[in-house]
Amino acid sequence: MTTVSFLDEARELLREFPVVDGHNDLPYALREQVRYDLAARDIAVPQNAHLHTDLPRLREGGVGAQYWSVYVRSDLPDAVPATLEQIDCVRQLLARYPADLAPALTAADMETARAEGRIASLMGAEGGHSIANSLGTLRGLYALGVRYMTLTHNDNNDWADSATDEPAAGGLTAFGREVVREMNRLGMLVDLSHVAPTTMRDALDATSAPVIFSHSSSRAVCDHPRNIPDDVLERLPGNGGVAMVTFVPKFVLQAAVDWTSAADENLRSHGFHHLDTGEEAMKLHRAFEERNPRPVATVSTVADHLDHMREVAGVDHLGIGGDYDGTAFTPDGLSDVSGYPNLVAELLERGWSSADLAKLTWQNAVRVLGAAEDVAHGLQARRAPSNATIGELDG
Repeated sequence: MTTVSFLDEARELLREFPVVDGHNDLPYALREQVRYDLAARDIAVPQNAHLHTDLPRLREGGVGAQYWSVYVRSDLPDAVPATLEQIDCVRQLLARYPADLAPALTAADMETARAEGRIASLMGAEGGHSIANSLGTLRGLYALGVRYMTLTHNDNNDWADSATDEPAAGGLTAFGREVVREMNRLGMLVDLSHVAPTTMRDALDATSAPVIFSHSSSRAVCDHPRNIPDDVLERLPGNGGVAMVTFVPKFVLQAAVDWTSAADENLRSHGFHHLDTGEEAMKLHRAFEERNPRPVATVSTVADHLDHMREVAGVDHLGIGGDYDGTAFTPDGLSDVSGYPNLVAELLERGWSSADLAKLTWQNAVRVLGAAEDVAHGLQARRAPSNATIGELDG
């Protein structure tokens, strides 16, 4: 069988079992580039010059459901209103493109959207700083449609340690464990991307529902702190959770780790945040890359992570979270949201069955949200909303 026929088979599979992608930062890119002027970045037409994401490429990529990240930076003094603006951006997108984007709050909504041929649109808050240490705010985000929360972003918050900050809490504090329990009671998925391994383990101890990693790869394959250690992957079958492999080169290719550190420092030395993907920052990035050629990840690089993660956690506990529009660089063959068929074709060529790939692309992610809903129904019958404060629990 030729590579072309693997690609044809991949596209056919994705027509029936499209990709549920765990993390896309389009709302933040729209905030940064055009301050939510959706007419200036009309995603009904190709936006290749500005974005990784638009509707034609989502269709080409076989995407059937997308968790839109409602991320805001953790150093913002007004993270809660900024998060609300991000949520509003998603709602504006849904209103503007109803023929393509379907609002989704439940696993059943995802299946309905698939049957209608629309892209189920869910939201995930990327970082516990978005609730400002308030369980009432957490419930407010859930009421507005947020269906997962990443416990931290790149910095610690007051109740959880991040993978890319100095340890402070040693994992989760007592209030952090209460956040996890309240998320379980709501039916909001606990997302363990970005958190320290100590936080991962504490959250797995505290949760009564399956967890997700919305965009993380394997630490055994690429030793970056954003990735998942094998001992944590080994716990996913017992928990029922899903690890959604990410494509970010600096998290999947070991040679890219050192290069990225130097590139980030170059941005900071010119007064930019190292995650800035605005036009001026990208000019600096491109100039740096001309002087220092960038190690290039490929579809095969990502497939290596999935092969390993499958060995450790099993195929029932894997998914995909590309992190498009949240990264400056992407792998060859996965340059934007149209590239998912290339990954599926690579896995077919490696011997993954159609049944296994249906789990990876669609079934596992839908199952885990449904399982969180089931846990929530049981907890709500027994437990009132928590009004605990961080002062009461952590002193």
